[in-house]
Amino acid sequence: MAKDLLLEIGLEEMPAHVVTPSMKQLEEKTAKFLDEHQLTYDSIETFSTPRRLAIKVVNVPERQADSEEEIKGPAKKIALDADGNWSKAAEGFVRGQGLTTADITFRELKDVEYVYVTKYTHGKPAIEVLAGLADVIKSLTFPVTMHWANFDFEYIRPIHWIVALLDDEVIPFSVLDVETGRTSRGHRFLGEPITFDHAKEYEDKLNEQFVIASPQKREAMIVSQAQKLAEKNHWVIDLDPELLEEVNNLVEYPTVFAGDFEEKYLSVPEEVLVTSMKEHQRYFEVRNDQGMLLPHFISARNGDAVKLDNVIKGNQKVLTARLEDAEFFYNEDKKVSIAEDVEKLKSVTFHEKIGSIYEKMQRVQIAARIIGEEVGLSESELTDLQRAAEIYKFDLVTNMVGEFPELQGIMGEKYALLEGEKPAVAKAIREHYMPISSEGELPESVIGSVLAVADKLDSIFSFFAVGMVPSGSNDPYALRRQAYGVVRIVESKGWSFPLAKLQEVIDEEISKDLTRFGIDLASGQGEVLSFIKGRLRQLLVTKEIRHDVIDAVLNAEQKDLTKVFSAAQLFKEHLNDADFKPSMEALTRVINLAKKAETTEVGVVDPALFENEAESALNEAVNELKANFATQTLGESYESLVQLRPLIEEYFDQTMVMAEDQAVRANRLTQLKEIAFMALSLASLDKIMTK
Repeated sequence: MAKDLLLEIGLEEMPAHVVTPSMKQLEEKTAKFLDEHQLTYDSIETFSTPRRLAIKVVNVPERQADSEEEIKGPAKKIALDADGNWSKAAEGFVRGQGLTTADITFRELKDVEYVYVTKYTHGKPAIEVLAGLADVIKSLTFPVTMHWANFDFEYIRPIHWIVALLDDEVIPFSVLDVETGRTSRGHRFLGEPITFDHAKEYEDKLNEQFVIASPQKREAMIVSQAQKLAEKNHWVIDLDPELLEEVNNLVEYPTVFAGDFEEKYLSVPEEVLVTSMKEHQRYFEVRNDQGMLLPHFISARNGDAVKLDNVIKGNQKVLTARLEDAEFFYNEDKKVSIAEDVEKLKSVTFHEKIGSIYEKMQRVQIAARIIGEEVGLSESELTDLQRAAEIYKFDLVTNMVGEFPELQGIMGEKYALLEGEKPAVAKAIREHYMPISSEGELPESVIGSVLAVADKLDSIFSFFAVGMVPSGSNDPYALRRQAYGVVRIVESKGWSFPLAKLQEVIDEEISKDLTRFGIDLASGQGEVLSFIKGRLRQLLVTKEIRHDVIDAVLNAEQKDLTKVFSAAQLFKEHLNDADFKPSMEALTRVINLAKKAETTEVGVVDPALFENEAESALNEAVNELKANFATQTLGESYESLVQLRPLIEEYFDQTMVMAEDQAVRANRLTQLKEIAFMALSLASLDKIMTK
């Protein structure tokens, strides 16, 4: 007879951002535990609140199924001694399996006979096996942990109770000093302790004590109540999914309410108001049907509607104090010029080994100009870029960003516009931080994109120059994220981006005036290209490109990031072509033989040393391809190389490349090296799997 398993871990309040991933982790690890212990089930239901993580597993069998396992032992020649008696090795093997030598059979495997035994295991009662859930509970991992009392054990928060039931039976085990039982706790202020007679009672009995255990049901309550308030007041609300999840994980019994603030605060930039409400107070902003911000907010309390007016007044009071500060900071910041703020950056350290933020801005001006010229910015765009690079970090020393760090760049744009900077310059100041997360929004303007790339590359170059290279999971300055941002921006813009050349030019310019720029970027730069290519690999994986193709393009003799990406897309499109496999095999054979050439440089082929028509035909085709190769698109270059296949095959049929005559051999290798040089600019074709 199948039964339901209930497991609830009762904790002190967890941080909201930990709740959902911990619930999913408990589900995954419990499923793995059941699979490993041969306990089947129909489904797993998950529950979570700030004070509990729980699962209900439906239809778990009363006991494990009996199992039969074939176990391989030593070879027959080891299992038997010279007289044909069982050796100590054979006896030790069967003893370890709880069997005797009478249970041994022999089976041939790859022309060698081995000892085999069949081990029958009688399934244990499920309630006995499920005591192992203690290890599942202990195995959960969290971004931060704490220990309590005299225990060395660490967890997200102290464990106060554990409910473990198989239908109506308690599964006996303990974690630290907490014994399993059938008693849980209701809402901290509205509920009472709960005793479950059966696992099926879980949700209903918690509901009676003001705990909605299902996060999906709590979220539906929040959404429904918020929409009713909005409809009643003719408001438009955008329930941001991330904020909604966070609010949902802060409450066990949600009651939504609306509050107000004074209209005078609407004179403050709305980003400040929204940040104050969303990031600091966990409120949803309210707008009219024209999208304009209104002096109201929506939130949820952890409890019922009793004395809700007091709750609303308290929340309004807290928000008003924060908005009062914001208004003051905003007005004070407007009294200080951008030039004064930039001057202050001279005394703000970017990193003690690298220098000040002001010096970083000086370097970024150089990098931005070089990159801007490379990607084809107009003179007016370069002028705007130069101005943006001169001031783009100024808002870091404003009062507003000091209080609301999330607004860096955003306030820079606002203040720049107030002081009369061109919109393109102001927009670039905001966009240079983008993307702010791995898959975050990219800068829209070309000036903002160049400034963002220049700023991120300067950080990478600088940290590499002082030997602070990310290793393993250690990346305190988020250089991987910044490199990934560079790759995504370059790919999205379709720029020609010869990173190695740009890096060399930037380093050379910086080295001319170390007093101004603060650091010599000459050292430690050899690893930068491979580091950024690693992030390009990350991007290509998201594009569902085969790993062997990724390896091939990243190992190409190609230092233009955009061409590497384009080559990956190109090969992905041609993988299923009828001529792909034979063409790659022919070109790979060329590349492998070309490696035997003594010189690393491509020499000059001498037609006078040809001994057959195939050599002449291939040379003529290669010369024509060489003449156009530098100006062709990647697609055209690929097609041209593929079209060489019949000539290459004919060449190998008629020609012994490694001829005894040294001059003839060198000439043939040079001819192959010309083809290999062009092929390797697309991809290291020998890494592409054609089987």
